[in-house]
Amino acid sequence: MMTSKDYISREEKYGAHNYQPLPVVLERGEGVFVWDVEGKKYFDFLSSYSAVNQGHCHPKIVDALVNQARKLTLTSRAFYNNVLGEYEEYITKLFGYDKILPMNTGAEAVETAIKLSRKWGYQKKGIKDGDAKIIACEKNFHGRTTTIVSLSTDPVARAEYGPYTPGFVIIPYNDIAALEKALQDTNVVSFLVEPIQGEAGVYVPDEGYLKKADELCKKHNVLFIADEIQTGIARTGKMLACDHEGVRPDILILGKAVSGGVFPVSAVLADDHIMLCIKPGEHGSTFGGNPIAGKVAMAALEVVKEEKLAENAERLGKIFRDEFRNIKSHLIELVRGKGLLNAVVIRNQPGKTAWDVCVAMAENGVLAKPTHGNIIRFAPPLVITEEQLRDAMGRIKEVFKKFE
Repeated sequence: MMTSKDYISREEKYGAHNYQPLPVVLERGEGVFVWDVEGKKYFDFLSSYSAVNQGHCHPKIVDALVNQARKLTLTSRAFYNNVLGEYEEYITKLFGYDKILPMNTGAEAVETAIKLSRKWGYQKKGIKDGDAKIIACEKNFHGRTTTIVSLSTDPVARAEYGPYTPGFVIIPYNDIAALEKALQDTNVVSFLVEPIQGEAGVYVPDEGYLKKADELCKKHNVLFIADEIQTGIARTGKMLACDHEGVRPDILILGKAVSGGVFPVSAVLADDHIMLCIKPGEHGSTFGGNPIAGKVAMAALEVVKEEKLAENAERLGKIFRDEFRNIKSHLIELVRGKGLLNAVVIRNQPGKTAWDVCVAMAENGVLAKPTHGNIIRFAPPLVITEEQLRDAMGRIKEVFKKFE
């Protein structure tokens, strides 16, 4: 019988070394829990980077996948299928847009939004072809493609991948003055922003930042693009993080929890005057809009509404931050977040780093992962109950006590 070490060794031998996972090998998940190959049970406080907001292997979502997989899996977009239109109607009405362009991964959806905003700039704003500029923010994370790392400021994400794609203007995050200055350039077509910077360490901008940014974009005839791949689908206590400030993006990017982590599904939503700038043959995806994706996404979004996951995230997020701020530990520098997307900044010391804390938490039955060296992101599935949250918090407190 294979052990965790055996599984890890096999991955190391045959797989590319582009990730550094915690040394835990999982084989089963249900709700907020996962089990390793030795049968040990853990609270999942990462949720696959907020892809499994609805909990692991939610029966309604899995049933949708299985039932459709028995009928029809893929037609490509060379033909119509009987599910895509149903899904398109459902998601556009849910979020209040005219059209959806369905894709598979978050990075594909970001690439789609970039291409779409450039098309709009040339066709509707009258910018000379090839001159379009897109504003993005420092410390952003929008994906891993060549174009997307071109707008990254993370040296680890960028190093030795050049030459980079031109046409991006980078400004500080949460800086309205910098945005206003950048918008003076009439070749700017869009502002691409995360409502909360997740991968950077759950940076929550000042209240009113998104609203002011949206207003400035409208003033300068620039598209406001919200990357809600990680923050959307109830994670922050509202269906979208932009909803906290009543902002309706011109282009909305969704992914991850759109499928509840059951299947790769992403979406770009916009109104006709933007979306119809792309004509047949100009953009697409073999798998985008496939019947399984449509059925899975509808089921996943229904779960969010039926189980009131946004309300749960809002309520339990406050409890989580209050509980964490009450932990007396010299290691904890800062606690921040919104809903159930939270981060704890650690004062790294020899043998007492964020990685060390995460390894100790895993040993105590709670899985989380550090980002950027000294930040631990905490994002459990939104189906978590208050009792489960307090149980997990008790385990986390025990770990911090051991490090004192």
